[in-house]
Amino acid sequence: MKIVFLGAGSTIFCKNVLGDCLLSDNLQDFEISLVDIDGNRLEESFLLIDALIKKYKPQVKLQKYLATDNSEIHKAFEGAKYVVNAIQVGGYEPCTVTDFEIPKKYGLRQTIGDTLGIGGIFRGLRTIPVMKRYADVMEKVCPDALFLNYTNPMSILSGYMQRYTKIKTVGLCHSCQVVVQNLKNYGVDIPELKDARFTLAGINHMCWLLTLTDKDGKDLYPEFKRQYNLLKPKNDLVRLEIMNRFGYYNTESSEHTAEYHPYFIKKDHPEFIEKFNIPLDEYPRRCVNQIKEWENQKQRLLNAENIEHTRSLEYGSRIIEACETGIPYKIYGNVQNTGLITNLPSNACVEVPIMVDSNGLNPCFVGNIPDELAALNMTHIGVHNMVIKAAVTKEKEYIYKAAYLDPHTRDQLTFDEMRSLCDDLIKAHGDWLPKFI
Repeated sequence: MKIVFLGAGSTIFCKNVLGDCLLSDNLQDFEISLVDIDGNRLEESFLLIDALIKKYKPQVKLQKYLATDNSEIHKAFEGAKYVVNAIQVGGYEPCTVTDFEIPKKYGLRQTIGDTLGIGGIFRGLRTIPVMKRYADVMEKVCPDALFLNYTNPMSILSGYMQRYTKIKTVGLCHSCQVVVQNLKNYGVDIPELKDARFTLAGINHMCWLLTLTDKDGKDLYPEFKRQYNLLKPKNDLVRLEIMNRFGYYNTESSEHTAEYHPYFIKKDHPEFIEKFNIPLDEYPRRCVNQIKEWENQKQRLLNAENIEHTRSLEYGSRIIEACETGIPYKIYGNVQNTGLITNLPSNACVEVPIMVDSNGLNPCFVGNIPDELAALNMTHIGVHNMVIKAAVTKEKEYIYKAAYLDPHTRDQLTFDEMRSLCDDLIKAHGDWLPKFI
């Protein structure tokens, strides 16, 4: 059994997913292929994973491959059964900086810009060609492999892979498995949350907590809402507002949610930034801090004597375990809407419960979600589909339409401004994007 990790230069995340596999009693003899375009970061991850292997599971084989060499990519994928995708095309510099700084000239501000908004649109446009390159190789050398996509924009990239390649793909987000657990971190004091039952459904980063009960079926939602309105957590005021207006809590953080709707980051209401504690430019700031933090941690982590790992909450290793052993495991993942959420379109990538076993992914039927939640999801699905169309057809007009449809962008800019902004971003990204007509 062979696991390929794309974007292995994301060393800490690489350690979490692969370290989890090494700690699994159900996964014994397997091979790991690390792939990245950055030789230095690839080497650092290789040293780290090699030290983990020596400590926890010496029988596991480890190889590294530079993604700038096509023959290396073919070797990396040959015979793969699972492919974990964690690439970031363009990195912090130059592309993330471009995604934030050029929109600022138009007065368009963002918080994260990796999933929706003008930043998410262009991240998707520069990432899809790279995904296609890998998918083309996979279709030749490992057509039955399962592609575990962790890269944002999740719905756009997973939707592209599911609709335009033959590769079995599931999109995996970190927020679903911790949304209820994190309520305790915000100060919610409901003892039954420890064993709570809940149902989530929607789209990535706008997935809804539809039900919340104790193990005997008692509804915990009213008490949660009561306490949350008393607590008013400073770092979660946007989600609190959405819940109070639409009735349901969503899975993704307030800093993300603030830019997914036209209600919060507004030129004519600058006081909302303070009122809702919205961290503008959060993602670039986070990138700078993560780069510094890695430099500080690097020597300690790369010292084999210090190496250790505790199994994380990531789904990756548990999906592989379920497929290999046949012991079912429930996840929340992003798949095509094959009638799963009946009031969302079939060309949507939806986030739903999935049972995983030796048959692979078995997405669960949800039915209708509340109409108001479906309506909010639809404001994103149109953007997702325009970005995918732009990437497939190479027609610039679909990029403009994605911007025209984006809730935050269209709220702040005129048609002409949005078109001009897209042209500026296309020019600034240069060779990071394909040529559009």
